[in-house]
Amino acid sequence: MTKQASIRAIAVDGGGTQCRIACVTSAGRETVIKGAANAFSDFEGTVQVINTALAELGERLAVPVHQLASAPTYLGLAGVVDSRIAENLRHALPFSTVKIEDDRPASISAALGTADGVVAHCGTGSFFASQQNNVQRFVGGWGPVLDDIASARWMGCRLLSLTLYAYDGLVDKTSLTKHVFTKYKSAAAMVDFANEASPSELGQLAKLVTQFEQQKDTTAMEIITDGAALITDTVLKLGWHNQPICLTGGLAPHYAPYLPADMQPCVVEAIGEPIDGAVELAVAFSQEVNQ
Repeated sequence: MTKQASIRAIAVDGGGTQCRIACVTSAGRETVIKGAANAFSDFEGTVQVINTALAELGERLAVPVHQLASAPTYLGLAGVVDSRIAENLRHALPFSTVKIEDDRPASISAALGTADGVVAHCGTGSFFASQQNNVQRFVGGWGPVLDDIASARWMGCRLLSLTLYAYDGLVDKTSLTKHVFTKYKSAAAMVDFANEASPSELGQLAKLVTQFEQQKDTTAMEIITDGAALITDTVLKLGWHNQPICLTGGLAPHYAPYLPADMQPCVVEAIGEPIDGAVELAVAFSQEVNQ
């Protein structure tokens, strides 16, 4: 970083697949990308990922970590489901002036800006949000055990379930279920994997579903159809009526063609990525602090 450039804010966007940390300076922005950061399912791992990313950011900018950590900082992290987790993060991380929220506000800001609309985020986990007249409402995002409908983790679990149903003769075998059974070699191995796997590891199986859907595999198409139905139901319950629908996360483009015909024309691209929303919120927080 040049002597003329000053640090304005630090922004962190963390999810079940990756964590991005950005330093906003008067000269621009520097971003570091690391692994998963879910404060609920892996608190210690999240702290380690953020500290590692912060150290790398300091190296790139030739700035001591303590100087970066003294800047106004906004953290938008998956798994911040209550104030207790936020407070634990506040004590575990080196930031002196920090605002901590879950990852949803940054995502909706990046997706819609200030426009009215609905967001369906389907990455490793999932959540839904509406924005009407600058009022935001969030639903879901309660984690892999109780929620995360239509997420990559949900898709992976559904694939394993249908493969076991095919093994039991309850549903027809398809190329996809045969592929999965060959991959794990036994039903017991599938059960063992599902019991031990992280949400991210289960989410990796979603790639098989989207790959085989391109080949018109009926199991893959059933899973994506079911996921799209869950998205549709939730969006309608959020009060959607011919407004923009932004599908974010890695699975977004795969669900779009399976939405109802009246919804499909309303699907719009996100304005930016979640880290962009986190940066916007970090700058706003910095302005608040410095007033």
